[in-house]
Amino acid sequence: MMRFKVLAYLLGTLFLYLGIVMLLPLFWVNPADKAVAFAFIWSAAISISAGLLLKWRRKPPDNIFIKESFAFVALAWIVSAMLGSLPYLFSGTFGSFTNAFFESMSGFTTTGATVIEDIEVIPRAVLFWRSLTQWLGGMGIIVLFVAMLPRLGVRNIYLLKAEVPGPGPERIVPRIAETAKRLWMVYLAISAAEFIFLLLSGLSVFDSLTHTFTTMPTGGFSTYNESIAALNNVRAEAVIIVFMLLAGGNFTLYYNLWLGKWRTILKDAEFRFYLLVVVISMIAATIAVLPHYGVFTDAARNAAFQVVSIVTTTGYVTSDYDIWPPMARILIFFLMFLGGSGGSTGGAMKQIRILILIKYAIRELNKLLHPSAVIPLRVGGKIIPEGMVQNILGFSLLYAFIFLISSIVMGAMGMDYVSALSVSASCLGNVGPALGVLGPLHTYADLPATAKIFLSLIMLLGRLEIYTIMVFLLPEARSTRLSM
Repeated sequence: MMRFKVLAYLLGTLFLYLGIVMLLPLFWVNPADKAVAFAFIWSAAISISAGLLLKWRRKPPDNIFIKESFAFVALAWIVSAMLGSLPYLFSGTFGSFTNAFFESMSGFTTTGATVIEDIEVIPRAVLFWRSLTQWLGGMGIIVLFVAMLPRLGVRNIYLLKAEVPGPGPERIVPRIAETAKRLWMVYLAISAAEFIFLLLSGLSVFDSLTHTFTTMPTGGFSTYNESIAALNNVRAEAVIIVFMLLAGGNFTLYYNLWLGKWRTILKDAEFRFYLLVVVISMIAATIAVLPHYGVFTDAARNAAFQVVSIVTTTGYVTSDYDIWPPMARILIFFLMFLGGSGGSTGGAMKQIRILILIKYAIRELNKLLHPSAVIPLRVGGKIIPEGMVQNILGFSLLYAFIFLISSIVMGAMGMDYVSALSVSASCLGNVGPALGVLGPLHTYADLPATAKIFLSLIMLLGRLEIYTIMVFLLPEARSTRLSM
């Protein structure tokens, strides 16, 4: 049985946080543009008022049950996207709720797909909010929430399990709330470092801040129509490549580095596999696009950037890869499924799952030669529990099934097969740009409203790694009653 008063208190607290955050874009409002200022003031007022109403006469819960955790996380992301759409509507950026909701969901889930056709005419305050939604969604709305509600105790682990990307959340200290705080500390520290380096590369304060907010969460929203290509700044590109790679790594490893445990990252099998995939993909992409560019340095520069951008699911663009040779386009498509490390801000399947699936396949081949042998599955010298292996197999099947269904649905809406397949992979993997009619130089603006709502759901499924949403399809979850 789920308790309404618990969900109401938690959602009320979330609304208050979001309302306060909505006031930050006011620093970038043009004094002459009072309509934009009022858009954020009204949005914040609605969010804060709703939060106070939901929390009225309700005490903080002593604990949270598993069902309540999954329900809260799913609801939190949906209502965050709904509240996040208010500034777009009130400022006149969009005339329809569907477009505003799509842009907001794309922001919070760090997908980076956009329905804005001319980004450069949008007020700075709105662009700042657009980037800020990605930064908040990168480390996780609920991770921040847990960090600020330590009194919920060990039950916080259920909230983290429902949101944190990867096979399972890692504790870096015994207390869950402290783990959440320290993950956000690492996130803040790396974000601050990128901001400084982008400033030193020659970008303005606004561009440095907004691109930091969309690099670290591997989101990909830019303040320019041509994305990173519009910067025409090699130093900025180099900085962004480095920080995209960092954002695609496990943040628990970076915390260990902070503590001086340098060998941790060197011994981490997933991190080594992640770098190996990136390097091999860079080499393959460079070879594939060399005939297209004709000059090795141009080919290597653009191939390296796009490989890192896609594999980390950031979605920034420096080149129209949709006109690259077929081999390069196929590589880009497959990279949309990989993602970064578990515990990173990246989307898609995650490198640790890919590595375990490879190890699992090798083990099954060995069992054919030695049927009676007991062969534990090891990664980096550690035995992977069979329960986790089964979890990853189940997740992979669900991921493939949802990708297939999404592709069929988009095809039924009139999309060609290349576009349908790539947009499904892109939205489920939280990548952003796709191929074909939704390639890197196109937006999602011309899609029908039903397609935008459907893809918003696919983005949410990808960000919460399917299980958190799919669990409500179980008979037990459907029969759950709310208790006052």
